[in-house]
Amino acid sequence: MIYPVTVYGDPALRKVAKPIDKDFENLQELLANMWETMYHSDGVGLAAPQVGKSLRIFIIDASPGAEEEPELKDFKKAFINPQIIETSGDEWVMNEGCLSLPEIREDVIRPDTVTIRYQDEEFNEHEETYKGYAGRIIQHEYDHLEGILFIDYLSPLKKRLLKSRLSNITKGKITPPYRIKIPGK
Repeated sequence: MIYPVTVYGDPALRKVAKPIDKDFENLQELLANMWETMYHSDGVGLAAPQVGKSLRIFIIDASPGAEEEPELKDFKKAFINPQIIETSGDEWVMNEGCLSLPEIREDVIRPDTVTIRYQDEEFNEHEETYKGYAGRIIQHEYDHLEGILFIDYLSPLKKRLLKSRLSNITKGKITPPYRIKIPGK
C-alpha cells in the first residue's frame, strides 16, 4: 500500500518519534509499505513520521549515488530505533530535497561522516559509520525522527524567502507527482 506523504505544516513532522520493540505488530508490512511509498515518490529515504507514524524507523536506498560512490550499488537498509553516536569529518554542502517539502530544494551543510547505532528488521543491533552520500541521507532521515526538517539548517534570510512556498505546501497549493496528506485534512 502506498501511503500519502505527510507534508510541511503537519505537527507529526515536528514530534520526536517513539522507539519500537520486538513485539511491534506488522513491522514487515509497515516496512514494505514504506519502501513502496518511497519508490513511488522517487525518494532515496523515508522516515516513519513522513507517513504519519511517530516511530523511530527510517529506510534508505542510496544506490542512486553509486555512479559517484560505487560501494553504494546495493545500499538498501532499514534503520530501527537509530541513535546517532557521532558526526565528524569535513562539513560539505549538498542540495537537498524532501518528500515532505515538495518542490523545495536548498543547499544544506552537514558533516561528512556519521556513526549510528541501530537495529535491523530482526532487531539485531549494529553500530556502523557512513560517509558521503549514504551518511548524508542517514543524517537527513534521522532528523525526521527528532522533529527536524532540512529547512531548519537554513539562514533566517533563506527561510523568509521560502515563506510563501512553505505556506502553499500547508494549504495544499502544490501538485507533487505522489500522494500527500495536507495538514488538517
